[in-house]
Amino acid sequence: MKGIEIAKKLNISTSALRHYEAWGLVPYVERAANGYRLYTKEHEAYFQCIRAMYTGFGMELIREVMPRIIRGEVLDALWLVNKAQVRLNAEKEIVQKTVDMLDLKELNDLPKYRNKNSFTIGEVAEEANVSASTIRHWEKEGLIKPERQHESGFRIYGPSDIRKVLIIRTVQRVVYSLDTVREVVAELDKHNVAQAKEIALKSLHYIDYALVEQVRGIACLQHVLDIVSNKEE
Repeated sequence: MKGIEIAKKLNISTSALRHYEAWGLVPYVERAANGYRLYTKEHEAYFQCIRAMYTGFGMELIREVMPRIIRGEVLDALWLVNKAQVRLNAEKEIVQKTVDMLDLKELNDLPKYRNKNSFTIGEVAEEANVSASTIRHWEKEGLIKPERQHESGFRIYGPSDIRKVLIIRTVQRVVYSLDTVREVVAELDKHNVAQAKEIALKSLHYIDYALVEQVRGIACLQHVLDIVSNKEE
C-alpha cells in the first residue's frame, strides 16, 4: 500500500505519515528494493487511529499511547486513555460549577459556603483544581485581591473570591489572553456576568464535543487492538 493512498484517505500529507513513523507511533515499516515504504493494512489502522484520537486526546497523549501498543503494553496504554477521560470529566465538573455560581444571586445559597465566610489559598486551589502558585500569579496580575489577616498577613478568601478564581480559570482556558480575562473580571466587578457565562457555556460545549471525539478515537483504538490480537493469534 502506498503512503499517498493512506494520506489521501486521511486528508493529510505524506510528510505527516513520515513524522508519525519517525516518532515511533506505527510499527516498523519495511522497504522495497527501490526504497519505497511498504505500508500494510495494519499501518493504515494505526494512522487512522492517530488521526481519530488527535482531536479528543491531543498528540502528547498519542505519543505516549501508541508506542506502548506497539511494545505490547496494552493495559498501560488503556490506563493512560482512561486517565485522560477522568481529567475531561473533572474539567466538566469545574466548568459546570462555574456556570452554576454565575447563576446564583447570593453565593451563600450554596450549602458548602453557607456557614463559612473565609477560606485558605489551599482550599481555594482545591476547589478550582489549580495550584496555589497559579492563584498567587493571578493576584500579582491584579485579577484577584484577597483580604489579609492583620496579625499574620495570611490571605483570606471569601466565596466571591472562589467564584472569581473559577471564572478566571475557565476563561483563560478558553481564550488564553490575560487582557480578555481582565475584561471579564472588570465586568464581573460591575455585577455583569453575561460575558463570563457566555465563555463558560462555550467551554462546556467544547468539553461535550471533546467527549464525543474521545469516544470516536477509542473506537479506532479498539480496531487497532483487534488487529494486534489477531496478529498474535
